[in-house]
Amino acid sequence: KMAATMKKSVAVEDVNVTFEDQQKINKFARNTNRMTELKEEIEAKKKSLQNLEDASDDIMMFDDDTLLIPYQIGDVFISHTQEETQDMLDTGKELLKEEIKALEGRVASIQQILSDLKVQLYAKFGNNINLEADDS
Repeated sequence: KMAATMKKSVAVEDVNVTFEDQQKINKFARNTNRMTELKEEIEAKKKSLQNLEDASDDIMMFDDDTLLIPYQIGDVFISHTQEETQDMLDTGKELLKEEIKALEGRVASIQQILSDLKVQLYAKFGNNINLEADDS
């Protein structure tokens, strides 16, 4: 979890937190949460991709063209030939790679927003604000 928090200190010169500042702090927190969700989604898709790659590798070891392989679509398994199954796995892998790339693009744009907000907030609040990851 990452949190934008104002540090409490006795010797702090009064820094006025305007409505605009509060909006920036809120935007920072929202985008930080969104980035965490996206990163979790990327990890889940990478696991799915690895599973498809493993299945693909396993199927390549079969050398029986008459073998029908069950492939799960929704809640049902449908049997396909080795070649059809391989094609379906390849399609699935390509889709996942595209989805991962799109999600990583969204993460990069959020990182840019966070970086810009950090510059603005640290410029105004200096050491009175903490925008770093809380590793607890």
